[in-house]
Amino acid sequence: MTKEKRVDWRLWRELMRHMLRFKKHLTGLMITMLFTAGIDVLYPLLSKYAIDVIIPAGDTSKLPAYFIVYAVFALAQGLNVILFIRFASRIELGMAKNMREELFLKLQQLSLSYYDDMPIGQITSRMLSDVTRISEMLAWSIVDGSWALVYMIGVVVAMLILNPFLALIVLLSVPPVVILSIYFQRKVLHAQRRVRKINAVILGLFNEGIMGAQTTKTLQFEDENLSQFRKQTHEMKQAAQTAARYSGIYLPIIMLVGNICMASVLWGGGRMVMIGGISLGVLATFVSYASGFFEPVNNIAGILIELQAAQAAGERVLELIHLEPKIRDTEEVKEIYGDVFSPKKENWPKMQGHVTFDHVTFGYHEDHPVLEDFSLDVLPGTQVALVGETGAGKTTIAQLLGRFYEPTKGEVRIDGQDTRTMGQLFLHRNMGYVLQVPHLFSGTVRDNIRYGRPDATDEETEEAAKTAYAHDFIMQLKDGYETQVGEGGNLLSTGQKQLIAFARAILIDPAVFILDEATASIDTKTEQLIQKAIDKVLQGRTSFVIAHRLSTIRRADLIIVIRNGREIERGTHRELMKKRDAYFELYQNQFEEQSQRAIVGKEIYEE
Repeated sequence: MTKEKRVDWRLWRELMRHMLRFKKHLTGLMITMLFTAGIDVLYPLLSKYAIDVIIPAGDTSKLPAYFIVYAVFALAQGLNVILFIRFASRIELGMAKNMREELFLKLQQLSLSYYDDMPIGQITSRMLSDVTRISEMLAWSIVDGSWALVYMIGVVVAMLILNPFLALIVLLSVPPVVILSIYFQRKVLHAQRRVRKINAVILGLFNEGIMGAQTTKTLQFEDENLSQFRKQTHEMKQAAQTAARYSGIYLPIIMLVGNICMASVLWGGGRMVMIGGISLGVLATFVSYASGFFEPVNNIAGILIELQAAQAAGERVLELIHLEPKIRDTEEVKEIYGDVFSPKKENWPKMQGHVTFDHVTFGYHEDHPVLEDFSLDVLPGTQVALVGETGAGKTTIAQLLGRFYEPTKGEVRIDGQDTRTMGQLFLHRNMGYVLQVPHLFSGTVRDNIRYGRPDATDEETEEAAKTAYAHDFIMQLKDGYETQVGEGGNLLSTGQKQLIAFARAILIDPAVFILDEATASIDTKTEQLIQKAIDKVLQGRTSFVIAHRLSTIRRADLIIVIRNGREIERGTHRELMKKRDAYFELYQNQFEEQSQRAIVGKEIYEE
């Protein structure tokens, strides 16, 4: 949608539909601007009356009425200004609110693959700066545009009535203004598009700089980060200067055309006054109209430039609004299961947890499969451990099970039903997912535990925490369950966050548990607590445990070794150790590594 074009009227018509939600305010704004422009047209005629009637006659008896009329016009104009600012502000802020809500709703609906490819900075740029640009543009362009059109029509009619010859002089200046405007609009649009693109990149760098502050400091990468940031801001400065330069050239040229027009009116009108062709009041009115005529022309030209400058923002916003999730429920599935915002829980069957992968192939990119011809049948209540090197495809199996992605070949079935014919919300509500790096949300400990079940009682929340062996440490916090965890849970340790995440998964009482390296980033004591909780909670539930520490999955009912997206070995811990093959090698290597660490630790301690 970012093709180089002039004003894309189809795009703006679509954006205008967002404005039409505020019909009452829009109608009020248009009426207010109609009166504002009308009064502006009448002001010079009042001056003409004073010059041609009151002053020559020397009749001061008409002055009080004249001043009253003038005062009424001034008061009405002041009221109009108050009203149009009020109406335009309501439209601007209301549009921004609605569009951000629509974008946020879309972000909730989009598949995980969207977030794999889209930097956070670009999403933030669309939500904040792009929406602000569009809402301001549309709301205030109605103010300037409607006033300009009504004023120009009124002035042209008044000038043609007063003197067609002088009116023609003024109107002849319009074509060059239009031609110049079209030329400069293209130049400004190109520069503004580049500004918006670089701005999105800068937001991305800014976000990464904040999120990765600790890594940056430990690796002493501050200078390189600053260098990259300076490079992007320099490019943005150059693009903005280009846009400003074209605008700076354009406005003086328009002023020059206006001054030539004014001089022509004074020359022609002055000669006509001298020969008695027109009155001095008519000339004064024409001078006033000519001097003010280019303001609405400039406004309309400016609106066209702003339309093009903001068009890139509109393209990005609409692109996101129209973006369809790669993973979608069909209308038939929604009819049965509902969707995220209107679930039909009364139709949900009880999930037993019989999981089947039937010759599944999948790749995040079409030409690079991550999982190839993978088959697995897991009976309810079975604990399956997935092991293998980083990038082997273990997490992909778990994500396919949760239908965060869909296989390119084969089927994933639960209780004999293809997951593509099951509602996504139904699937996710029946799965407890605990990640290696847990994510907590700003709020209290209690809020985070019942994130998946906001209606859970305090007793249920605390019982889940006790089951996850998180209750004891929570009670030692300053405010217990009401303790604020900070942004992303940064006020808690990794182990504490993991225990809370595990309690959160337990609270939804899932039929299937997925533990993705849940103990890889925590200390030994917390690992032991989680292992006890796992042994307790996973009884009778289907579970998939992705493990780096092989000591934690020795009691699994089935261990599958994955290499390069393919299964190379399966069995129990005892069976695989007897085979003395891939699993045995992984286990031995890890055991030797842990032994060496223990010896090194002992030597350091003895020293």
